[in-house]
Amino acid sequence: MPGNLEPLDLGIQVPYHFRCPISLDLMSDPVTVSTGQTYDRSSIESWIAMGNTTCPATRVALSDFTLIPNHTLRRLIQEWCVANRSNGVVRIPTPKQPADPISVRSLLSQASAISGTHVSVRSRAAAIRRLRGLARDSEKNRVLIAGHNAREILVRILFDAGRESSSSSELVFESLALLVIFHMTEEECESIASDPGRVGFMTRLLFDSSIEVRVNAAALIEMVLTGSKSTDLKLVISGSDSVFEGVLDLLKNPISSSRRALKIGIKALFALCLVKQTRHLAISAGAPGILIDRLAADFDRCDTERGLATVELLCRLPEGCSGFGEHALTVPLLVKTILRVSDRATEYAAGALLALCTAEERCRDEAAAAGLVTQLLLLVQSECTERAKRKAQMLLKLLRDSWPDDTLVNSDDFGRSEVVPF
Repeated sequence: MPGNLEPLDLGIQVPYHFRCPISLDLMSDPVTVSTGQTYDRSSIESWIAMGNTTCPATRVALSDFTLIPNHTLRRLIQEWCVANRSNGVVRIPTPKQPADPISVRSLLSQASAISGTHVSVRSRAAAIRRLRGLARDSEKNRVLIAGHNAREILVRILFDAGRESSSSSELVFESLALLVIFHMTEEECESIASDPGRVGFMTRLLFDSSIEVRVNAAALIEMVLTGSKSTDLKLVISGSDSVFEGVLDLLKNPISSSRRALKIGIKALFALCLVKQTRHLAISAGAPGILIDRLAADFDRCDTERGLATVELLCRLPEGCSGFGEHALTVPLLVKTILRVSDRATEYAAGALLALCTAEERCRDEAAAAGLVTQLLLLVQSECTERAKRKAQMLLKLLRDSWPDDTLVNSDDFGRSEVVPF
């Protein structure tokens, strides 16, 4: 390859040996292969992943696929970046090294050892904490850890620790925090949902003194619900008042107003409310008021869509319409949402308004006063979904003719949005 490459857009010459022979870009994580050639890690990993077994520069067969970090070259590149900072060059960060399979196996072995023998609870928790740090570093590390049967091991550790004394609380904290990082299979989810003891333990964790444990417990509940296909198993999880109270507390408690707590809280509540037979428990636990308060203040676009979908689901019950109708902000907020957030949000808001306006004349008056007619006229002429337009047309008729309640069929399928899991 030529020793004098074209300069980058920065207007300065990048030394040839600082560039990856594959991408020709400045290397950020130089690694050396068995032939002695150095490449940027991401480039050579992509080369190998494509099925290539030779060194790209020399075409010599690679004796193995071990990638050895070239720390000396990386430090030289960093020094060059610092020296050229005035020219707009940004110093490359020191890369985190990928997990080593041997270390992962050792840490999982240490984590799954029986406490009180040769390994303490604290050392087991420390091993899981180390694995969690590796899992957070990269998707590649997560795949490697999961490939060593980590999910099954963590499920066993979590629920075994739940049956032990309070001295295992650190083990519960760490194993739960790591478990929710991974995607669980249907079989793994149903193995948890089919065990009443495990379901009860997850629910109790929603009331733990640690906010992180409560948030992670809600995340695990949402994962198990969405990962299980059996309606009966979903009912086991959603069939208690406590699970709704714990999840809703994440949304209403000022202490838990972190973005992650709100995001996981609304995801878990939506998953629970997809179970038709237990939606009334969400209403009795105070979901209408909490949802409207949060929708008025804190959610981002995706969470707003989930929140509105949950409102639409709960409005399919008479007590749901009554609960939302009692909140002064419900109708104005739903009217304001139309055409403001997204097509999906508009559809859910229109579906909820249709249910509310069908149920109570007072809601029709509030909607008209909030400017719903104008919004609906704009909606039917927009490029929104056909379902949303149908809801708008029905609402326009309802507001114009004041149809009696029994004109609209009260079912999950008639005149409703098709609310599906996100």
